[in-house]
Amino acid sequence: MITKKQAAEVRLERVAKRYGQVTAVKPLDLVIEPGSLVTLLGPSGCGKTTLLRMIAGLERVSEGKLFIGGRDVTDLSAGERNVSMVFQSYALFPHMSVLENVAFGLISGGMSKPESYAKAEEALSTVGLKGYGGRLPSEMSGGQQQRVAVARALVLEPDVLLFDEPLSNLDARLRRSMREEIRELQQRLGVTVVYVTHDQSEALAVSDKIVVMRAAEIAQAGAPRDLYEEPANTFVATFMGEANHVKAEVINVKGLRADVKLGEAIINLPARGLDSGSADLVIRPEAMRLHPAGTENTLSARVATATYMGGVAEYNLETPVGRLFVIAPEAHAVRAVGEDVGLSFAERGTILVKP
Repeated sequence: MITKKQAAEVRLERVAKRYGQVTAVKPLDLVIEPGSLVTLLGPSGCGKTTLLRMIAGLERVSEGKLFIGGRDVTDLSAGERNVSMVFQSYALFPHMSVLENVAFGLISGGMSKPESYAKAEEALSTVGLKGYGGRLPSEMSGGQQQRVAVARALVLEPDVLLFDEPLSNLDARLRRSMREEIRELQQRLGVTVVYVTHDQSEALAVSDKIVVMRAAEIAQAGAPRDLYEEPANTFVATFMGEANHVKAEVINVKGLRADVKLGEAIINLPARGLDSGSADLVIRPEAMRLHPAGTENTLSARVATATYMGGVAEYNLETPVGRLFVIAPEAHAVRAVGEDVGLSFAERGTILVKP
């Protein structure tokens, strides 16, 4: 079986990428801890895939230095870096068996066929495909093909394993199980992983650290919980999961706490460095509770849409501060469209942010 190896740190020092006059990645610093899974997350065109390809050696760095395991790899080719990439398309050879696909890189590197096939069998066993080596890729499901692609990367025993949107071709249920498998495998083997996705829930589920990118630079980096509950700005707050973004007024700051006026409601929240005056407020859908209309210290609202979702109910509510999307746990008693209600706000999930 493939076993744990000494994990490698990835360090980027003022790394940038330009294509002529276009800056794809602005100069940035980033440390990826040994044995961690770090996700590069952001909308299309933000620079996350370019950054991954620079780590892989598939794109040359325009400026700065890049280190893997303490070794300066800035000017080394992809083949000299000891990294492996799992692509979105899997890129399996259709005319080769699964075993031949996994062993291909080893044989190309000069290893004998018997030894290569033995190592390929171990890699297939590691990803739960023992006994599947004789099949063709076309005889495998999408999830199984993804595992073959992972086995082909692992068999090379890379210092760093790179994933480029690996689950985007799978359906929702299979994506969920595959992300759990990738996370379990990474933790079991202790390999350093850099993972690119635009899916926030995927990033939250698999990552030790998430690097949120916007407009070719890092908007915020940190643990999943920190980015969700303590976003640095409005972009990160609204990009990390469902969020309502409204304007509120900070009417009083006392120490680390602030009284925030939202319509008729006054909410006491962490001030997060803000002073009195107009402020941006991000409210997670699950942070609001519905009450009878007129309940003291609630925001008046009217039900615009109501959807029963099994375990929860989803609402769009018209309020004096705009339309709010609410996820309520009381699915057994769904409010009627047109009903007037009051909204209260939990401190967790109601966040003052800088623009």
